[in-house]
Amino acid sequence: MFKQIFSKLPRKSSSKSGSSDTNSGRSHGSVKSNDLATKSAGSDSVSQPHHGNISNNRAQLPIAVNENQNPNGNLSFSSYEALPAFRAVPNSEKQILFINKLKMCSVVFDFVDATKNIKEKEIKRQTLVELVDHVTSANAKFSESAIQQVVRTVSANIFRMLSPQLRENKPIDGVELDEEEPSMDPAWPHLQIVYELFLRFVASPELDVKVAKRFIDQSFVLRLLDLFDSEDPREREYLKMTLHRIYGKFMAHRPFIRKAVNNIFFNFIFETEKYNGIAEFLEFLGSIINGFALPLKEEHKLFLVRVLIPLHKPKSLAMYHHQLSYCITQFVEKDCKLADTIIRGLLKYWPITNSSKEVMFLGELEEVLEATQPPEFQRCMMPLFRRIAHCLNSPHFQVAERALFLWNNDHIVNLIRQNCKVVLPIIFPALEKNTRSHWNQAVHSLTLNVRKIFNDLDPDLFKECLLKFEENESKKDEINEGREATWKRLEELAAKRAANSEAVLIGRELTHNSAG
Repeated sequence: MFKQIFSKLPRKSSSKSGSSDTNSGRSHGSVKSNDLATKSAGSDSVSQPHHGNISNNRAQLPIAVNENQNPNGNLSFSSYEALPAFRAVPNSEKQILFINKLKMCSVVFDFVDATKNIKEKEIKRQTLVELVDHVTSANAKFSESAIQQVVRTVSANIFRMLSPQLRENKPIDGVELDEEEPSMDPAWPHLQIVYELFLRFVASPELDVKVAKRFIDQSFVLRLLDLFDSEDPREREYLKMTLHRIYGKFMAHRPFIRKAVNNIFFNFIFETEKYNGIAEFLEFLGSIINGFALPLKEEHKLFLVRVLIPLHKPKSLAMYHHQLSYCITQFVEKDCKLADTIIRGLLKYWPITNSSKEVMFLGELEEVLEATQPPEFQRCMMPLFRRIAHCLNSPHFQVAERALFLWNNDHIVNLIRQNCKVVLPIIFPALEKNTRSHWNQAVHSLTLNVRKIFNDLDPDLFKECLLKFEENESKKDEINEGREATWKRLEELAAKRAANSEAVLIGRELTHNSAG
């Protein structure tokens, strides 16, 4: 059977081929008829994974590749030829062919220059597609040597120096960074198939996790996480799916993955504020948070306080706020007692001079309040509505408008109704100022609607607040008049003493009146 299969393969033109060619791991021609058998014999010895020892992103070349080292360091692939299809060999030899095809795909080509190695690149692409189909339809357990070779091949292809970032992840003057065109990797047509191969391999029921975790180890996971900083969003999407598969299948790696991702977040928050894969990490974590068991572990609560809440600090919040808001609301839905902690955390990082971030905070605040119960609301309502009062008076109409939209939420209105005697005195001055002097007509109209809601809830309290507001306004007039009189007196004293070259002494009573 072997002779029938391999008689179809191209043979060497030279007869000077010895066993040393095979043992050296390189072939100076095309595939020989006994190559697969030789590799089968050599595959019995399996060592620890070597995905960390790949030099210049190039694994050991397979038998079908002729690698000639030129003086300038470039490689020439003069006889990179396809191996036979899986359907052309018996089932007993498919595992060997699978390993050899993987070795063949460990060769990394230069995709920056599209004119180089066109034929070889197409052969590799077709071979990768065959490997994906084979892994998908596999009906027997993958051998240890096959698992090791998959990890080696994937490592050779995806672990590389990422292209330098052409821009910073910091928005300038409110400019949306996601409007810029992302940087696309020219090697993606091949990388995509490699990622698809590994994704299906990890998801395959024929993968023995106990064996695979020797090769898909912590070192491999760390290098995989480093790739999340890729500029190409297509690669980050595949990385997210791959990490999710690994997290779900390799339970022993779960604490390590959570800790490693946390370290990336810490570096982003407190050091660089530059990282491309924050949104993808948060999407991955969102599905994990959704599966947390109750009661929540202390580790998960610390993750909320030390990672998720401080993630509101960076200026590039807009790039990942949707995913972050989802993670935050997942925690409130899991444990409503965390609402007070989250709201106070939002208030701690509340933006003062960035209106676009302030609008995002208000939107997230509404989602959190919607899942907040009365006891937790009462703990934080005073500092919360002091901040909302500032937002109501914001000269930026979108901030004021978004704050007023909170009264369109029935659950929030119900919480306010139950605590009207506390909430109304805090925000009434802001409402009254809007009705009298806000420049935007839409804000003015929405303020009148909110004002009417409070008037209907408790007319007596509303009148009391109105009287107090008018009293404070009249006191402000008196204070302003006193301040002007004090400054006038100071000017007169200064002019009088200046003529006599004497120092001007300010009495305690005068200082007190000026401060008042």
